[in-house]
Amino acid sequence: MTERPVCLITGASTGIGAACARLAGHEYDLILNYRTSLEDVLAVQKDVEVMGCKCLIVQGDIADPHDIHNIFKTVDSEFGHIDVLINNAGIVDKRAKLTEMDHSRISRIMNVNVIGAMLVAKEAVSRMQIQGTGGVIINISSAAARLGAGNQYVDYAASKGAIDTFTKGLSDEVAGDNIRVVAVRPGVIITDIHGKGGEPERAELLGPKVPMQRAGSAEEVAEGILWLASSKASYVTGTALDISGGR
Repeated sequence: MTERPVCLITGASTGIGAACARLAGHEYDLILNYRTSLEDVLAVQKDVEVMGCKCLIVQGDIADPHDIHNIFKTVDSEFGHIDVLINNAGIVDKRAKLTEMDHSRISRIMNVNVIGAMLVAKEAVSRMQIQGTGGVIINISSAAARLGAGNQYVDYAASKGAIDTFTKGLSDEVAGDNIRVVAVRPGVIITDIHGKGGEPERAELLGPKVPMQRAGSAEEVAEGILWLASSKASYVTGTALDISGGR
């Protein structure tokens, strides 16, 4: 058990998830979920432990209900409570038009970005309700939910649109339990997700086209996420915060 608030971050090995962990380590004990990047998540763990943070890492693919069970088994056995979920794990595929996408690609996107995120939130809500002390769930959406990502990743954009709708619906369900549910919609952010989509220079190329004329950093997004998790945002629920440079 721990007296510090506990924050679970999915997809915490790199990018926005890692930036959130490094910022949250000053205040929270952490459970960091990762799927494949063990070396990266170990580096994050090392960074936060010097802050006096108790930090555990748990491997798991949130598209697999068995892996989600194991993540929360660690929450229960090692901490006994959860106060904040940063529901960050997500994937994108290579740039394509809808006519070039097949069932396996679209299914994988939806299984991770929508179904997995919903099931992770379900487990967090169940525990927060039993605790009786409330909590905060922050779903990571995308500016693509508003923009559609035509000729690029309409499957990814659709998955994030679903996250926006899910955020609003779940927030209404659990507001009476003192559980806040919000979303963050990052825009063009410098992270390795672009490389995984086959375009490692995408953020640098698109950055000058947004109103602020630059790409954002994972740390800038993390600052917004941790603000939403804090008591300073105690009257904020059921909405999405755009961190997108005005786009």
